[in-house]
Amino acid sequence: MAQFVADRLQEGFPDAVQRILDERGDLTVWVSRDRVHELLAFCKHDDGLRFDFCMDVTAVDYLSLGGDPRFAVVYHLYSLTTGKRVRIKVGVPEEDPVVATATDVWKAADWFEREVYDMFGIRFEGHPNMKRILCHHDFQGHALRKDYPADLRWRLVRPDDLVNEISPEEMERIRAGAERALSD
Repeated sequence: MAQFVADRLQEGFPDAVQRILDERGDLTVWVSRDRVHELLAFCKHDDGLRFDFCMDVTAVDYLSLGGDPRFAVVYHLYSLTTGKRVRIKVGVPEEDPVVATATDVWKAADWFEREVYDMFGIRFEGHPNMKRILCHHDFQGHALRKDYPADLRWRLVRPDDLVNEISPEEMERIRAGAERALSD
């Protein structure tokens, strides 16, 4: 099955597929950044592939391994129809950490891309709401980058730091919902 997927992507995107690895049954396809959006849409809509489920979007910082480019954005895709899986990787340079969004292909990519932005500083061009999702808006830097200062990495956030993050009305709505859930 992995060979079929690899062949289909190589045939459809001979200029975009940079490397194909099949290690222990895990297929990884490295693609060029300028064609990744087109290739991802193909993965979802092609009748032979039908990768209709975006399981995860994450990133890797290869700084300590001397990677060039420094980052990779990684898409884990699954076909609910065929049971096939594929990992799509795209290299992202440190000096221009931008990749096209996949939110128009899979809505599930929304929060995954925001997490990658928050933790690694990689922006997704065309994303409808590119802002932090895990760290508060005043947080400095991107905590999963290998060069993020270790003494700041595990700094605790005090509840007072978040006082302006949620409005009193929203907090009351959350509290009321939690109380309803506990009483059911």
